[in-house]
Amino acid sequence: MKKQATLTSIDVGTTKVCTIISEVDPGGGIRVVGVGITPSKGLHKGLVVNINEARESIRESVRKAEQSSGYKVESAYIGVTGRHVTSVNNRGVVAITRNDRLVRRDDLKRVLAQSQNIKVPSERRLLHVIPRGYAVDGQVGIKNPVGMHGFRLDVETHIITAAVTSVQNLVKCIRGIGIEIDDLILEPLASSEAILTEDEKQVGVILADIGGGTTDIAVFKDGSIWHTAILPVAGYQLTRDVAIGLGLPFDVAEEMKKRYGSVMPVYEAQSETTSAISADGHGVSYQDLCDIVRARVEEIMRLILLEMPRSDYESLVPAGLVLTGGSSNLSGIEVLGRDILRLPVRVGVPMGMTGITDVLRDPAHATSVGLLLWGAKHEGRQIWKAQGPFRRFVSRIRNLFR
Repeated sequence: MKKQATLTSIDVGTTKVCTIISEVDPGGGIRVVGVGITPSKGLHKGLVVNINEARESIRESVRKAEQSSGYKVESAYIGVTGRHVTSVNNRGVVAITRNDRLVRRDDLKRVLAQSQNIKVPSERRLLHVIPRGYAVDGQVGIKNPVGMHGFRLDVETHIITAAVTSVQNLVKCIRGIGIEIDDLILEPLASSEAILTEDEKQVGVILADIGGGTTDIAVFKDGSIWHTAILPVAGYQLTRDVAIGLGLPFDVAEEMKKRYGSVMPVYEAQSETTSAISADGHGVSYQDLCDIVRARVEEIMRLILLEMPRSDYESLVPAGLVLTGGSSNLSGIEVLGRDILRLPVRVGVPMGMTGITDVLRDPAHATSVGLLLWGAKHEGRQIWKAQGPFRRFVSRIRNLFR
């Protein structure tokens, strides 16, 4: 039996670090063999604020994943988020000058390079340049123009940039524990791989990953990315509102939010058995808790609407809103979303994996799973081919001794 190549993802979030180790078959399918989840320290709103604490949180998460899988992590796919991330759509145009007027792969490289011809400040770096669609002699909607005849090739790309210092701090934490980086991936792009269907991407859909420190937004249309944005408001602010509003320690407020939090309206006529709740010796009104949670979630929903690139968002995204991330587990959030947006709303759970997946079937792990799926989709087959029979044999021997 052949030994699969391995891929690893590390989701360094504001509230948790999740490391997943998987085996990848030649077809790009993934089988999860190891998971390590630890509380996150040294991060705030998706950014590293204490390198030593962040590094130790990552080290512990990786150690747990290695222990459960029997593999040693040498490189990984890493998620990037934070308010410093920006995006823009741009176009590139080149002429096909050969006598046969045939579009070749070199032409794709030229037109993509042309589309990147934007002014990027020295303190920022390109994170992604994603082709949204090609046009040959004005014929639009072409996904792969190689082999077609034409005089002119156009491309529309979605360009994502990030602050150099923020990325460098994250990279320093990962490399500080001896792990190389396969790729840096914007987190909502990764989450979309695990949550969205191809039909939703084609029709038009909003993905909102409401995590601990940030709400990551990605809008898809015609099968490709249309718009991305990062909001610095998410579960942390929700818990903080509960803690301040009800006079609770932050940890107790977090526990109450997870255990009792709901965005459905609470009516006075409810039975008295549900009017008071308690945790860790602290008692509060159930209605007060839900009122605070609902108000903050309503604000997040409206901020998502403000990030839409067009005012007629109903026609842009008829497939509606797909919520994911840990905060999307709040009871009633789908109903509230439909009331505010007047669009279909669902909560997305990671899919497309086998193996040790019980703990990962939760919206909170959408980015972690999506990073793996992104790696398998874009690099997995190349990694498998690059390993070759001899390198796979050496890798297997190494893992036996480890």
